[in-house]
Amino acid sequence: MNRQILTALLLTSGLALAGCATKPKELPPQPSGATTTTTTPPPPVSTPTGPTPGSRADFMASVLADTILFDTDRYNIDSEDQGILQSQAQWLARYPGKRVTVEGHADERGTRDYNLALGERRANSAKNYLVSLGIDASRITTVSYGKERPVALGSDEASWAKNRRAVTVTVE
Repeated sequence: MNRQILTALLLTSGLALAGCATKPKELPPQPSGATTTTTTPPPPVSTPTGPTPGSRADFMASVLADTILFDTDRYNIDSEDQGILQSQAQWLARYPGKRVTVEGHADERGTRDYNLALGERRANSAKNYLVSLGIDASRITTVSYGKERPVALGSDEASWAKNRRAVTVTVE
């Protein structure tokens, strides 16, 4: 008898729960001649590739070079240097809030004081050319490292030629 009561109890519980189930709502019928519309999902958001605009990487990707080279004991801007500095000025014009530092360098020959002065003249030549292209002078600082930061080690003309330079560096 206990078994019959248990079975009856389980059946009534199941029926009671089945009666509580929600039925799916039926949609009203479509008017005759109506067309159904579907919405298409928005296109996926594309993530930009390449350097962040205005960053150092963007500067390097956008300009011809960050470095101009000089002849021995010279600080004049030649036609090749002008093209490089013009590309830098175009980038600076695109990002008016960005600042740069122009570093002046020299090769290992000469005294420390002479090379610091020469590096300063080289950095100022590059700055003055950028200013002549319309870049505000307050956005450009200069520093001379003289012979203290060579890019090429060696005591030969090839190394010296690489070290006689002005390098434009973006300021973050």
